[in-house]
Amino acid sequence: MLHHISFGVSDLARSSAFYDAALAPLGYVRVFEHETAVGYGKEGGGDKLSLKLVSEFVLPGDGFHLAFAASAPDQVRAFHAAALLHGGRCNGAPGLQPHYGSHYFAAFVMDPDGYRIEAVINGATVS
Repeated sequence: MLHHISFGVSDLARSSAFYDAALAPLGYVRVFEHETAVGYGKEGGGDKLSLKLVSEFVLPGDGFHLAFAASAPDQVRAFHAAALLHGGRCNGAPGLQPHYGSHYFAAFVMDPDGYRIEAVINGATVS
C-alpha cells in the first residue's frame, strides 16, 4: 500500500549514520543522497524511507512506529545491536513477542531523534 514514508530529522549526518548501520543487516541501503535528504530502500530500487533535514519537527504520538521487515531472527538481532551502537535507545530487546503473535520475533529501538522503529519477522519458521 505505501510507496514511501519520510521522517523529518534534526541532524541529517547523525541520522543517516544511524540508519546506514541499523538498516544494513536488513538488506536496506542508501538509494539516494542530497544535501538535505537521504533515501533508503533495496539495492537498485527506489526509496521506501526518506530522511529530510528540517529546522523544526514534532514527533508523532505514542501510537506511531515504523516496522522494517526482516527475513531471519539474526537480522533482527543485528539491527538492534547496530542501532544501539549508533545512537539508538533500546525500546524492547530482540526476541519473541507473544503478545503480538506466537511467531512474532522483533526488536524495538528509538532513533537519535526519538522515532520508534522496529525490525520484525513474523512467520511459522521463527522460534
